[in-house]
Order: sequence, then C-alpha cells, then structure tokens
Amino acid sequence: MAKDESFDVVSQVDMQEVDNAVQQASREISQRFDLKDSGASIAFDRAAATLTFAAPSDFVLKQVRDIMSTKLVKRSLDLKAISWDKPEAASGGSSRLVGHIVNGIEAEIARTINKDIRETKLKVKVQIEGEKLRVTSASRDTLQEVINLLRGKDYGIPLQFENYR
Repeated sequence: MAKDESFDVVSQVDMQEVDNAVQQASREISQRFDLKDSGASIAFDRAAATLTFAAPSDFVLKQVRDIMSTKLVKRSLDLKAISWDKPEAASGGSSRLVGHIVNGIEAEIARTINKDIRETKLKVKVQIEGEKLRVTSASRDTLQEVINLLRGKDYGIPLQFENYR
C-alpha cells in the first residue's frame, strides 16, 4: 500500500513580526511632522494578542491605522489576521481602537473549510485537529487541487499550508 501524502491548514501570525511593525509604526508617528506632537500612540500586548491605538481625534486615528497597516503589509503579514473593534471614545475627547490578532482556525471556520473540501468530491480525508486541519490523500496532485481551492476562497482569515509531505 502506498504511503498517504498530507498537509496541514493553519492560520498563524508571527508575533515577532507584529512587534517589529509596531516599533516601526511608533517611530514613524514620533517623527512625522503632522503626527509628532499629536499624542497618538500604539500599544501591543503580546500575551493578549491585541493592538491598541490611541489618538486625539478620529482623523488621526485613521492615519495611525493606515501607518500600521502599511508596516504590517511590508512585513508580509496579512491584514485579515486582525479583527478590529469599533472606534470608541476615550477620556478628553480622544479616540481608541482595539484590534485582536487572530491565531488559529476557529471550529466554525474549520467546519466550513471541511464542508467546502468535501463538496469537491476529491478523494481526500480531512481531520480537524484543534486549531488546524490535516488533509490526507494518496495523490499529491489531489492535495495541490485542494490547496488551490482553499487559496481561491475567502474565509476571513489568512491560511497557510504546512507539513506538506
């Protein structure tokens, strides 16, 4: 019997890259002429996986978010990995925005991915293992078809394909 081939579907964010992007964005905010003394700031909580922006107005808050987005994209991090709350009013007429970094595939999204793979009628076996999915098949070509299918769909989170063997 031939050995089955497999790969894992995961959704992970490199927290060190996020930290580096936050440091670059903070440096740009402190040096940019229009934002230098505005009181805008970015805080990153690695343990809670959250980004918190504080700014004196909604306009400055949008500028800070744009700066952060550009730094994340330059570091090859997908912007779908951050789910943003609604901007909220803070003390002194300032604004605050919190973004949660999504790590892992939630059970509901995993079931949706599993269902989409099964609907293709390809000869693959999908197992949900915690926050990742393992796709197994006898043919590497079939696994490539599954990867292309998943790349073509939008699940609201970035997907990576690991342990392809």
